[in-house]
Amino acid sequence: MQQHTIQTKSQESVLATNKVLRNTYMLLAMTLAFSAIIAAAVVSLNLPAPGLIITLVGVYGLMYLTEKNRNNSMGILFVFLFTGFLGYTVGPLISRYIGAGMGDIVVLAFAGTAFTFFGLSAYVLTTKKDMSFLSGMMTAGFVVLIVAMVGNIFLQIPALSLAISSMFIMFSSGAILMQTSSIIKGGETSYISATVTIFVSLYNIFVSLLQILGIMSSDD
Repeated sequence: MQQHTIQTKSQESVLATNKVLRNTYMLLAMTLAFSAIIAAAVVSLNLPAPGLIITLVGVYGLMYLTEKNRNNSMGILFVFLFTGFLGYTVGPLISRYIGAGMGDIVVLAFAGTAFTFFGLSAYVLTTKKDMSFLSGMMTAGFVVLIVAMVGNIFLQIPALSLAISSMFIMFSSGAILMQTSSIIKGGETSYISATVTIFVSLYNIFVSLLQILGIMSSDD
């Protein structure tokens, strides 16, 4: 009887984990499509960038509201508002690259982001490894990243900008590994929070690849 109860709980746990994983990927696909539509509209209409203050208030405000409603239906609305806003912020950046005749770089950055995501997700889903051991390195990396970003505000060195973009890619890749692992291990129970984490990571990877490819192209 006790063994049967344990097996039942184990099966329920697996079903719950699979549900979170399925809902995360479903919501992620929808928000990526929505964000892409917003970005395309911004490029098409040649709309201006929102500015630093509006961007910071919009990003962190919507992220806070999304996390606060992570376990209710309002969270889904805020996820779309948040990811749509990020799509708007990346639109002017894409316009700049296209206007400079570097549309191929946008395509390469998109392809690189997709390849990175599928590769990292496939690795965790296949191996089932617990990636929580990365948390210490992620914390250290975050501190280094902040210091480098602050330093580059004053120094404005292209090589440092390249290094920061590379660190963003590494940090965001680690976040995807940890988040996916947390879902399959049952540590993450909110597909809304999981979607936001992965989406932000993909956004950072895409923007960082744009900057790296742009710098390399300008050097040529």
